[in-house]
Amino acid sequence: MKRLSLLLTMTFLLVSSTASAQYNRAAGQSAPKAQVQESYLDDNGEKQVRTVERAPQRDGFGNANGTQYDLAVDGAFEGQTVAVIQLYAFPFEQARDALKQKGFGVYRWNGNVPTPDELREGLKKSCQLWLISDATSRLTDEHIKIIKRFFDEGHGVYIWGDNQPYYADANRLGTALLDATMLGDTYGDQVVGMKEKKEEKTGIVPNLLLSTGIEQIYEGITIATIQPNDALQPLIYGSAGNLVTAFYDHNGRRAIFDGGFTRLYNKWDTAGTGRYVKNAAAWLVNAERFGDAVVAKKADAVK
Repeated sequence: MKRLSLLLTMTFLLVSSTASAQYNRAAGQSAPKAQVQESYLDDNGEKQVRTVERAPQRDGFGNANGTQYDLAVDGAFEGQTVAVIQLYAFPFEQARDALKQKGFGVYRWNGNVPTPDELREGLKKSCQLWLISDATSRLTDEHIKIIKRFFDEGHGVYIWGDNQPYYADANRLGTALLDATMLGDTYGDQVVGMKEKKEEKTGIVPNLLLSTGIEQIYEGITIATIQPNDALQPLIYGSAGNLVTAFYDHNGRRAIFDGGFTRLYNKWDTAGTGRYVKNAAAWLVNAERFGDAVVAKKADAVK
């Protein structure tokens, strides 16, 4: 029994170290510091070099500028596929390009639902699934069953809805996987900062893997509000104080539940969107569980 316990512990530590290896040094820091070398004279008047931390260069919205401040290194997940069921029509190219930077390919069912057999086969080749809901429900009970099995096996699921009524299948899938729903139609269209204090009502929760490198983020235009439950952890509160995005991280399973899919195409170049999309996929791949099976490039391999 002791040998089995030791083996399990060693396996966990090995997978955990592999998982963290594909993350940038900034992982888990919303306001990371840049490390730079500077020269100085020591007490003997000799010239020395030391490493110091300074505020990094920032983009026009106040977020650290450069992919080294994303959660994962560029190319970390080369060969991994994000499956997307997109039921509400909008251009997905900018999100696709952002995901490609981290190595992800995208397989997208655009405007239609695959048959259960097509979905089952597609998910066999995918590390995660993103569902973008529409106003009417198009997923069958069989689709939900297949996705739940995929989720229970540890693969990430991102559930995107938007203002009423564009959360029909988001709520069906959210209920099945997370016992979660979203409701309403709240106008946002604002950039929110970090929610650093409990009493603050707006902003992104800082210093999580998902919020790496993000001090300012665009909330979306019209937004559905996530109905909180004990299983979900808050991630983004909108300018009206409503919960826009929450995540699930329990028992080796990960999911994100989001009421603002307009961020994927409207004002893409506004604060934080591209980085957030990359962080979300890098987190949902669940390298902490799957290790080298999903990681192609590690931080210590990057010069």
